[in-house]
Amino acid sequence: MPQFDAKKQTVTLNDGNVMPVYGLGTYSLTGSTVKEAVSSALKQGYRLIDTAYMYHNEKEIGEAIRESGLPREEIFLTTKIYPSQFNDPESAIEAALDELDIDYIDMMLLHHPGDDDVKAYQAMEKYQKAGKIKSIGLSNYYIDELKAFLPQVETMPALVQNEIHPYYQDSQATTYIQSLGIVVEAWYPLGGRGYQEELLSDPVLEKIAEKYDKSVAQIILRWEQQRQIITIPGSSNPEHQAENQAIFDFQLTEEEMQEINQLNRDEKHDWY
Repeated sequence: MPQFDAKKQTVTLNDGNVMPVYGLGTYSLTGSTVKEAVSSALKQGYRLIDTAYMYHNEKEIGEAIRESGLPREEIFLTTKIYPSQFNDPESAIEAALDELDIDYIDMMLLHHPGDDDVKAYQAMEKYQKAGKIKSIGLSNYYIDELKAFLPQVETMPALVQNEIHPYYQDSQATTYIQSLGIVVEAWYPLGGRGYQEELLSDPVLEKIAEKYDKSVAQIILRWEQQRQIITIPGSSNPEHQAENQAIFDFQLTEEEMQEINQLNRDEKHDWY
């Protein structure tokens, strides 16, 4: 089973690799904006960066990592291949390695279910055995999808990345995934673009934030961390980046966790 280390802010995955428990999401950040965002995050202590083929920013992220001056092994880079690439997964993996130009990929995910997803995953298994990908996993797979998919592959995913936030808590799927020894990671941990205003002004969350002298965003990220869920909020703002990682100096009570749990609306903010 995965082992979370609160002191080091890392988790040891089911394949033995170690991953940070928080990081930077880069969806919708491109060009010089994403390069500057990644550079800023790395300077502030972030060591997990999440990207994808469909974000069209792998090249700039690779540049930021290489130019950071940090040892490659200190940075954990996740990328994803898209269903449109599943029919020729080897070419998709090679394209990611070429775009990133950082020797190996720490975590590669299937972006969401699609035709030939088993074929694509088996290609990732092959690259993992060759050492070009360290860990492999899935994104946007829920209970039914996992029950159909897992019997067809050899390697248990190390991670499943799904939409999770207080208005869409996905508790049943999260519990199921964690019961398999797979780490869960939240995309849209703060509700997603276009939906944050209501969530970040929720009166229940504002009351808890006031108690701890924290922002509502920090309360949400802390709640997710205490559920042993990795968080990767996206931001190109250095102040927000600093705020989003300052969540390890306080602990929510069980009562506060339950208060937040009761905010669930099963309100999904994306189609995946």
